[in-house]
Amino acid sequence: SRYIKITPYCHAFQPPPESKIPLGTNYAYTLNKVNPPYDRRKTFDCKWELDSLASFLQLSSEYYNSTGDMRPFIKYKWVQTVEVILDAVEAMRTATYTADGHIAPSGYTMTGQTDRATETTSNNGLGNPVKYTGMIRSTFRPSDDATIHQFLIPSNMMFARYLQDASVIMTKIESQEAENLNQRMRTMAAEIRAGIAKHGIIHHHLFGPIFAFEVDGYGSHNLMDDANLPSLLSAAFTGYVSPRDEVYLNTRLFALSEQNPYWAHGPVFNAIGGPHLGPGRGWPLASIVRVMTSADGTGEEAKAEIMAILNTTDGLGLIHESIYSHDVKQWSRHW
Repeated sequence: SRYIKITPYCHAFQPPPESKIPLGTNYAYTLNKVNPPYDRRKTFDCKWELDSLASFLQLSSEYYNSTGDMRPFIKYKWVQTVEVILDAVEAMRTATYTADGHIAPSGYTMTGQTDRATETTSNNGLGNPVKYTGMIRSTFRPSDDATIHQFLIPSNMMFARYLQDASVIMTKIESQEAENLNQRMRTMAAEIRAGIAKHGIIHHHLFGPIFAFEVDGYGSHNLMDDANLPSLLSAAFTGYVSPRDEVYLNTRLFALSEQNPYWAHGPVFNAIGGPHLGPGRGWPLASIVRVMTSADGTGEEAKAEIMAILNTTDGLGLIHESIYSHDVKQWSRHW
């Protein structure tokens, strides 16, 4: 709550002063141009990922639903934090162009001096153009990779779901400010859902209607899924849709097939990966989400995935970040 108030578009922060932990050094700081600028003594890195704010709302909602305890929300000025969140995302719902053709101001821009295309953005930090859809632009994905089309469907799903849930907390706070924010939260959540329904469902020639990974409001779309959460595969896990929703089930079949550009398949491991580490590398994280969203009543799908994870630890007994689908000894992060 403290750090969101300082820099709502940033995703990684320095340790709080009272922790006495030394500040970290981010060597990319001098290579990146971020607007609004941030204080490196408080913020470690600043990539605008919508899922970061969605996670705060998720934590808020799940804490309240589990405990009914309102004390932290009062103590840490939660109402004011939510207002900061709503103002920040509202500034990222705008189209690229104004009605008369001027370039509209953007709440966040970022360019990076890098040799990786996924670490920077096009159009001098604005990203690829978008039209208004009701959804929220996300410059980066949960994987830290830049979006191609800025309306990242999984992150908008997660944000809408927990924005709606967290609005219940607002009803427990007796103030005009809370009442107004409650209405803003509910309205925005509904508008995002409407935007996803209108722009985010694409007809696939093999699977029928599926959720796109990213769209721009012009009709362009990116069909893929990524292992990092939120993903299209996790839409049922986060509660945005029912596990038996027709479009979700079609999307699930697509994501777990060779039609997904980042489906890593081979004799060793088969799972969704992503551009963060490149093609051919499956992530056990995606396998875990596959287990948790399985509608297979026999349990065979879950058993097969769990065994695949257990058999790809390379003898270390730990789940790796990723595994090369053709060689169990080629993995990232021993964890």
